[in-house]
Amino acid sequence: MAGSGASPLARAEHFIWLTARVLEQRRFAYHFLGNGNSNSSDDAEEAVEAALTAYRNTDGGYGHALEPDLRGPVSQPLHTAHALRVLDSVGRCSGRRVERVCRYLTEVSNRDGALPALHPSLRGYPAAPFLPIVDDPPSDLLATGPVVGLLHRNEVWHAWLFRATDFCWSAVDTLEKSHPYEIQAAVAFLDGVPDRARAQAAADRLGRLVREQRLAVLDPQRPADFPVAPGYAPGEHHFPYDFARTPESLARGWFTDEEMSRSLDHLAGEQQEDGGWPISWPAWAPGTALEWRPIVTIQALLTLRAHGRAVA
Repeated sequence: MAGSGASPLARAEHFIWLTARVLEQRRFAYHFLGNGNSNSSDDAEEAVEAALTAYRNTDGGYGHALEPDLRGPVSQPLHTAHALRVLDSVGRCSGRRVERVCRYLTEVSNRDGALPALHPSLRGYPAAPFLPIVDDPPSDLLATGPVVGLLHRNEVWHAWLFRATDFCWSAVDTLEKSHPYEIQAAVAFLDGVPDRARAQAAADRLGRLVREQRLAVLDPQRPADFPVAPGYAPGEHHFPYDFARTPESLARGWFTDEEMSRSLDHLAGEQQEDGGWPISWPAWAPGTALEWRPIVTIQALLTLRAHGRAVA
């Protein structure tokens, strides 16, 4: 059992074994418990993908509360985006598995080729109240941008990407008044899209927008100076590391070294007594926070490590 004097990683490991779903247990083992042996690495990748397969449906999409705020078995764009992030993290975002996903994306896209946040098939199943289900959902950068960016970064070629990419460029180029989650989706698109010069120019503009609209808390000691976006929960702030998960992200250029360092200090300090990191958005059902916290904990450790912070 990890005591209070243990490393952040050891404390997080105890939390993961105590609370996490099998998928997050295997993701944690893949990212943090490997021994550098190529055979064991292959086994760890296989273990992650095997756990993820339990959430896959026959239509090629993913469901079954993979994204904890959407319950029920039916496939959803947000579940499927989550699955792609997992596959990408273990180097398996390719081949027939991704072809199946792209067929699903084609099936559920709107006429403009982009994804809605929620497909109406979720109606009748529990979902977070801040994710409304409508009969004719609009195309959404939050759902489409991260998927398009990830597929481009993995050099996936599929007909679905052409119109979806055009939608994302149009959405990013016309962003004016925005909010943190939308900016995160835009960054995920820009970090992967092939036209790097255009992506850099778009990122520069968004960085100015983020600072002008105070969408990132630049001083964690003064959060009141950075108001929470309309519709967000009290205290649902975003920090530089939320936009620049790695030093290679285009969003890293939006922040000074001091601002990024302060935000990473804040992230490290958010680890709770039980070893896990908290969620900042509302826990609307008994199990959602319990399922989300291991996901958030793995992301916090990956972010800290990517930026050179010691976690072990």
